[in-house]
Amino acid sequence: MARLVLVGLPGSGKSTLARAIAATWDSVAVDTDDVLEDLVGLPVAQFLRERGEVAFRDRELMALRTALLGDVVVATGAGVVTTPGGRALLEDQCTLWLDSDDETLLTRVGEGDRPLLGADHRAGLAELRARREAWYAEVARARVDTTGPLDEVAARVMERARSVAT
Repeated sequence: MARLVLVGLPGSGKSTLARAIAATWDSVAVDTDDVLEDLVGLPVAQFLRERGEVAFRDRELMALRTALLGDVVVATGAGVVTTPGGRALLEDQCTLWLDSDDETLLTRVGEGDRPLLGADHRAGLAELRARREAWYAEVARARVDTTGPLDEVAARVMERARSVAT
């Protein structure tokens, strides 16, 4: 079982915070996107474009299963909650939903290669938020605002993780 699992929209800080928290806890950060890339031998965005979302979600589920095996801090892909299988895997984990206001998310995602956001990242993020908020709430023990300096946000996330851990 993982020590902590981070879910949230693109730009919420999952990967950055997983690394910072793992370093503080003398643990390892595992990003499911990295695990997926190792599984398929392609960058995540390329695999998604070439194989489609159904194949992508299937491999993402495999990556999540692998990541959850260790005593690690897991940064998930933003859409891991979209499948019943993904939500079921997160059910017994100490999962936190990381979130920020849309302007912060937009700044963080920048002009990066984000196929599911489309050409208009603002509209894409709004659509993802509308579709996924209920799923994030379903799997997470708490929602944490990730707006602010990294050290303050990391401290906030770690404190929240301690308060909800069972």
